[in-house]
Amino acid sequence: MKIIIQRCKDAQVTVNQKVVGKIGTGLMLLVGIGQGDTAADAVYLADKTAGLRIFEDAEGKMNDSVLDVGGAILSVSQFTLYGDCRKGRRPNFMGAAKPEEAEKLYDFFNSQLRAKGLEVETGVFGAMMDVSLTNWGPVTLILDSERS
Repeated sequence: MKIIIQRCKDAQVTVNQKVVGKIGTGLMLLVGIGQGDTAADAVYLADKTAGLRIFEDAEGKMNDSVLDVGGAILSVSQFTLYGDCRKGRRPNFMGAAKPEEAEKLYDFFNSQLRAKGLEVETGVFGAMMDVSLTNWGPVTLILDSERS
């Protein structure tokens, strides 16, 4: 699994001109599921995401997590994170999990975040979505469940 995390002041996702997910302060996640990813990957990344200390504490140091600041999560599925652009000019998406497998693992990942007490809003899996956010910092990180 791969996740692009952006600390945000606000974020929303729209499908067919209707807002389907919206948060204030928190984390905007673009979540990619790859072939061979498992529930263990989702558990690992949910724990890592919830605990990342990327919000400033009272002294201005990055010591607080999204849980510490009472923030929310906007999680959007993003199979294009597995686009391989090494050959040619058209990305190859063979590394992405099949949609039916990816959706199950994506839903499980979001349930793991909710189990930690986080408010989690989402887009619509497989839909064409418009995503907007105010990136705070900016702070943008990449998480990958490959821990080798």
